[in-house]
Amino acid sequence: IVPLIAETGGLNAMFCDTTAQKEQVVDDVIASAFQSAGQRCSSLRLLFLPHDTADEILETSLGAMDCLVIGDPADPFTDIGPIIDAEAKANLDAHMARMRNEAKVLKQLAIEPSPPLRGRGQGEGARANTQAPDVSARPGGAALPFSGPAIVELNSLSQIEREVFGPILHVVRYDPADIAKVGAELAAKGYGLTLGVHSRLESFAEAVRAAVPAGNVYVNRTIVGAVVGVQPFGGSGLSGTGPKAGGPFYLPRFAEERAISVNIAAQGGDPHLLNL
Repeated sequence: IVPLIAETGGLNAMFCDTTAQKEQVVDDVIASAFQSAGQRCSSLRLLFLPHDTADEILETSLGAMDCLVIGDPADPFTDIGPIIDAEAKANLDAHMARMRNEAKVLKQLAIEPSPPLRGRGQGEGARANTQAPDVSARPGGAALPFSGPAIVELNSLSQIEREVFGPILHVVRYDPADIAKVGAELAAKGYGLTLGVHSRLESFAEAVRAAVPAGNVYVNRTIVGAVVGVQPFGGSGLSGTGPKAGGPFYLPRFAEERAISVNIAAQGGDPHLLNL
């Protein structure tokens, strides 16, 4: 049987409690959800915020979105580039249409044609964060498939069942005291790739880790950017199987273990002399 190692996506979640530092949460949420246009298998898909601090964190996060620059990924001033292809963009558009009917879209950055953007150091007219990308910049005049980053508040966790591969962050308000119940509901969806926790209480981080299965857990930091040899990467269930990439057990998985036993005494040898 050919060995199989699978690493797929996940409904990656981040749980915050009321002790979490707001500024750090917002910074890590924006990076985890929107870097690489949300097209990392480790990207943040679900953000769980406690009722007491949800409004404050959301208000700051929505403001931080206005600082994002959408454009050509070859431009060092760009924060978010295009989606990989038109089909992927169509899937994201369809999901957002459903969310507008079933949930509450708090914000989605608009994508509109504009003149080519100018970077810093080029005199007057240097890049402004509020400008939109030149969506006709692809050779041949075809529009690049951009998808505006969005934050959507769900009424319940049942409104999302599978990974949405793009810059769309779903928010769920919850009571940290119910972490076991909420974690079980999330775990029942079958994914187990990355998990984030923001808290100054080790007991809360331990409770989240116990409630939600995940191959990679990050506490008080982003959930993207695993380093080979430092944070071996991979999950379980619908998120993959087998040893983690970048870990010590990955390569041996492709090898076949064999045991060879030779009776050297039967060949006329003296085991004591041969083993000196």
